[in-house]
Amino acid sequence: MSSEEFEKLHDMYRSLYEELKLMPERAQRCQGEERKRIVRDFDERVSEAEEVLQGMEQELFGVPSSFRTPMSTKIRLYRRDLAKLQREIRLSATPGFSSHIGDGRQGIYAAQNDQSTHLQSQRALLIQGTESLNNASKSIERSQRIAAETDQIGTDIIEELGEQREQLDRTRDRLVHTGENLSRSRKILRAMSRRLVTNKLLLSVIIIMELAILAGVVYLKFFRKK
Repeated sequence: MSSEEFEKLHDMYRSLYEELKLMPERAQRCQGEERKRIVRDFDERVSEAEEVLQGMEQELFGVPSSFRTPMSTKIRLYRRDLAKLQREIRLSATPGFSSHIGDGRQGIYAAQNDQSTHLQSQRALLIQGTESLNNASKSIERSQRIAAETDQIGTDIIEELGEQREQLDRTRDRLVHTGENLSRSRKILRAMSRRLVTNKLLLSVIIIMELAILAGVVYLKFFRKK
């Protein structure tokens, strides 16, 4: 909404209303064609004022309720003022009626004011209902968007958990293979250790045997001759 446009329309209405307020009294003082001309001019100005009020209402759509509510109330009061002026011009234009506008006129005003107030209340309720529906629609759209985003996040998490599970399975398989390799390595090391001990024992036996043979040869060569 353009606040500048709304203020411009508001000023136009005030100008028209100031002009309209003077017409019932002028019509009451005039007679014949002059009075009819004033009534026609009055009807034209009222039509212009109604168009301005409609434009002001259109400018209120989509604005925050803190601003729209008092402005809507003001527009309803403007329409009530126009209706009052219309009743006055009709009464002023009725021949022979201008001198009898006391209590009867006030009774008519009261009844018509009640009807106008009721219509304006219904109109306000309709506008509020439309606004509530629009707000509900926006709320549903937001909820649907959040639900879609949540569903997408859940799908991404499930996919990520699946990838992590595959990684854990591969890691477990590698650990199993590593354990098997370690078991084989231990067996090989134990076999090599046994072979090493056996080789040492054989080497020791051979050395002992060679020493024994050497001792026998020395004995036979040096001590046997004596």
